[in-house]
Amino acid sequence: MAAELFFIYDSHCPWSYATTPLVNTVNKALPEIKLNLWHCAYFADADGDNTITKQQIAQVKDLSMVNFAPEYLDSLVQSKDSTLCANLMTWAAGKTPQQALTLLNALQTAHFSKGNALAEPADVADIVSEFKLSVPAKVLSKTKLTGDAQAQVQEVYALQEIIETQAIPALLLAIDDELVLLNHSLYLQNADAFIEAIQFEIKSRS
Repeated sequence: MAAELFFIYDSHCPWSYATTPLVNTVNKALPEIKLNLWHCAYFADADGDNTITKQQIAQVKDLSMVNFAPEYLDSLVQSKDSTLCANLMTWAAGKTPQQALTLLNALQTAHFSKGNALAEPADVADIVSEFKLSVPAKVLSKTKLTGDAQAQVQEVYALQEIIETQAIPALLLAIDDELVLLNHSLYLQNADAFIEAIQFEIKSRS
């Protein structure tokens, strides 16, 4: 029985940040499950609401295990732009998938724990160097999504139609030809219980 986990997220979404620890736990505890990281570029939409409120952050903190640095909280007055990160993460997921999750963790740490906007090439230069990534110049574009990132967004839209929700983040478990939308919000403070829930879903379909 083949199982895959799809993580639909945005690097600049605080709820996605709160959900990443669950993905980390799955990757460690259930390495046989293939991990698919799909950046939906929600905060790359110039016409969307790209601001985050302190009330939203307070809710994330109350319901999860993550914290936010003062530098990040001070930056909430600024509109968020995840274009560059959408390009970088889509490229990494395709070219160096074994590093993609660790890279996502590094980007989220820089953004939420250090207040790094991650909107300019210079903002990610140290991380790219640390991971020894040979990233094409077009991937580090801050103005538009690459063709691969746009294609990824279209795949996200198609998947969202199937699961009948556009809410992000979303965690979907694919077991053979069956797709299960996991209620990850129940487990933001209990990753072990999330693993048990996934194991139950897999066992019930075996």
